[in-house]
Amino acid sequence: MALRSILGTMCLGNRAACCRFHLHPPHAPVRHASCQSRSGFKPERVAVVTKTTRYEFEQQRYRYAGLSEEDLKQLLALKGSSYSGLLERHNIHTSNVEHVVRSLEREGIEVQVVKRGAYSEEVVRWADAIISAGGDGTMLLVASKVLSKDKPVVGVNTDPERSEGHLCLPVRYTRAFPEALDKLCRGEFRWLWRQRIRLHLGGTGINPTPVDLHEQQLSLEQHSQAHRSDSQQRSGALHQSVSTPSLLPVRGLNEIFIGESLSSRASYYEISVEDGPWEKQKSSGLSICTGTGSKAWSYNINKLSEQAVEEVLKIGRSQAGVDVPLSPEFIERVTDQYNESLVFSPDDRRLLFSIREPIVNRVFSSSRQRGFASKSVRATRSGSVRRTVLTGRSVLSGCVCALGAGTPAWWWTGGPPLSSTTEPSLQSARVRRTS
Repeated sequence: MALRSILGTMCLGNRAACCRFHLHPPHAPVRHASCQSRSGFKPERVAVVTKTTRYEFEQQRYRYAGLSEEDLKQLLALKGSSYSGLLERHNIHTSNVEHVVRSLEREGIEVQVVKRGAYSEEVVRWADAIISAGGDGTMLLVASKVLSKDKPVVGVNTDPERSEGHLCLPVRYTRAFPEALDKLCRGEFRWLWRQRIRLHLGGTGINPTPVDLHEQQLSLEQHSQAHRSDSQQRSGALHQSVSTPSLLPVRGLNEIFIGESLSSRASYYEISVEDGPWEKQKSSGLSICTGTGSKAWSYNINKLSEQAVEEVLKIGRSQAGVDVPLSPEFIERVTDQYNESLVFSPDDRRLLFSIREPIVNRVFSSSRQRGFASKSVRATRSGSVRRTVLTGRSVLSGCVCALGAGTPAWWWTGGPPLSSTTEPSLQSARVRRTS
């Protein structure tokens, strides 16, 4: 049986902050006694996982060439990037990280600062709590390795002017982190349930060890080495025994995407939903998301534009022979209602699968381009090596991939004890649906 994972990210502040993160839609029940913290929590050891800034990325990307700072400045100028601008954003991030670290140390908390490339299961085991210092991407990476039921994760947006930080603390706590830390210690927060995705891999030639896509992109040489590694694994896959599906030691908070290593290729696979019949597919890939992820990539895969809705309604009006006025306001309402139906609650146990650009002909079918699954989604594939991307991490996949819902996560949110979100919060959530 899979471990039941718990993770928390702290969203402190007034009710407006809860609205911003839209964690409690009115129809969602509040889990009272089991989720409320009254005694507070003060960790003894905290790991601060920091993002790689664009300035650091460019430095590392060309380190094999031995470039000086002046060389890097000229190279960035040729690419149309501003060296001074990148350095400024890097310094802002670094300053905010140092502010968080000093705040923790003043409280007598032992701190370990870890770059995202050095973040490992060992770091997770060492820490009583983990702080993600970056944006949503860093938060997703940090959360993916936290399997313990009592390991809270706090997201701090270290560059609010350039990062939305939907999963992080409200931006005012970036420079006022002692206030957030004080509320945590006093127990002025609530827990909120969020589902995550478990991933099972099996087949021939699989690599169950996640490979960080961010690190893989550091240089063209590394990228070519990765593809050579893919080729070697393909050639050796036939000589490896078939393995039974095994549970990976990572969890997907937003989504899992299954597709080709080379994005220009179409994906060939068979899909089964809820242990139903297998359907042969050819498409640009398969996305499976949680309620948390339904506001992110999945939303943008499936949303309709007002232009598309208007054209469909015009055809429908013509075919039905009815005279329905298609005012801009009416088109907007219909579009918004459809797009809002794509978003569901973070504590919903269902998975939403989406088939990207399905190809339909006499060989390949697509009875449903998207749909919900309460238990699992399974996909079998053959041919060239493909990748399964897990909320910012990449996994070399095998021939069988089973995705199961039900791995829980706890989220911290501010506000009065045992209170639920009001109707204005839902309106705020609708406005911010694309974040």
